[in-house]
Amino acid sequence: MIQRYSRPAMRGIWTDENKLKIWLQIELLASEALVKERVVPKADFARIKAGCDRWFADLPGLVARQKELEKVLNHDVIGFTTAVAEKIQHQASRWFHFGLTSSDVGDTCYAVQMTQSADLLLGDLKVVRKSVARQARRFKFTPCIGRSHGIHAEPTTFGLKLALMYDEFGRAIRRLESARESAAVGKISGAVGTSAHLSPRVEAYVCRKLGLRPAPIATQVVQRDIHAEFQTTLALIGASIERWAVEFRHLQRTEVLEAEEPFTPGQKGSSAMPHKRNPITWERLTGLARVLRGNALAALENVALWHERDISHSSVERIIFPDSCTLLDYMFSLLTRLMDGLAVYPENMKRNLGLSLGMWNSQTVLLALIRKGLTREEAYKLVQDAAMSTWAVKHAGRDDADFLGQLQADSRVARHFKPGELEKLCSLEFHFKEVNSRFQAVGL
Repeated sequence: MIQRYSRPAMRGIWTDENKLKIWLQIELLASEALVKERVVPKADFARIKAGCDRWFADLPGLVARQKELEKVLNHDVIGFTTAVAEKIQHQASRWFHFGLTSSDVGDTCYAVQMTQSADLLLGDLKVVRKSVARQARRFKFTPCIGRSHGIHAEPTTFGLKLALMYDEFGRAIRRLESARESAAVGKISGAVGTSAHLSPRVEAYVCRKLGLRPAPIATQVVQRDIHAEFQTTLALIGASIERWAVEFRHLQRTEVLEAEEPFTPGQKGSSAMPHKRNPITWERLTGLARVLRGNALAALENVALWHERDISHSSVERIIFPDSCTLLDYMFSLLTRLMDGLAVYPENMKRNLGLSLGMWNSQTVLLALIRKGLTREEAYKLVQDAAMSTWAVKHAGRDDADFLGQLQADSRVARHFKPGELEKLCSLEFHFKEVNSRFQAVGL
């Protein structure tokens, strides 16, 4: 499991201690609601609370005793209720877990843990976005080549790349907020969800106190499409992280080297080749995103259960919930470190821009010729001829390959332009006139 790598706050949410603490809270709130319903005597509730308080003060002890009992009983919730009854040490323990089924406790607990995890992950996302925003503003007008199919296309700026990343993680925040809202559903409606033994008022009271809303209808369990939505949201956020990991992995390639992940003092890149500085952290993020997608698939498989419930989902969830939440938390910690320490090489970006010999102006000239009255087909042929001639000069090993020069030397093209007009069109400034508006559009 991934828990050991995550930060303490997230790990704590998915510990047995926190789980049983939430179970105690759910049971106490249910008993308190039953006092209001005049089912449980106040004196008995006081004894129940005193017994629970003893376990609240010794959660590791509760975990140990619950596990010890579970080995014999082969049932985790009964092990828990038995351990609490031992602390109550009174006939009042008969009211503990009164009218509840195990999933009332377990599923409501999952809802609390999912919302707690979502709150931490939302904090992570906002930290990442701030780091991306700082870098986007820093490199707002730093020219670099844009690529489609991995091939030089038209110029962009490194800041625009990062502004795109900033916008994508804004959508991630909105998705996670939505998934948190969907997941914040508790259920105290009994063995098949009919509320036969407990009034819906008990369910409403417990859920309200826990910051949840009651499921409007349920079986023995909260329906697993809700949990699948949460897991697929985590996986989609992981896919966004991977999208940028792949981008920066390419930018770190020796032939490109426009950006590079931090390489810390004392770090080694290869056991065989001392010169290596590999994009290992970006690669790690790429791999871990696959784990999140695998867990999301498992959550989708959990949606279809037999009738009012079977237990096929339970073993899966004990793995995928803590692992996905702690894993994504860990991924965010890596991503923040990478963005804060990102090495950016504007001179290499300038060098790479020059590799396509100005041909990134091809669309600009194409559209200018169309404005001059040529058909698209006529204009396209003229511009493509100039581009192919430029490549031919380059491949011949000559140093005078230049797209603008080819255009100026072709009378079929040059006759349509005034002196200096082509030079003005074939400039970076032409491509960057809307950079400010793009930044404004994403709130930067």
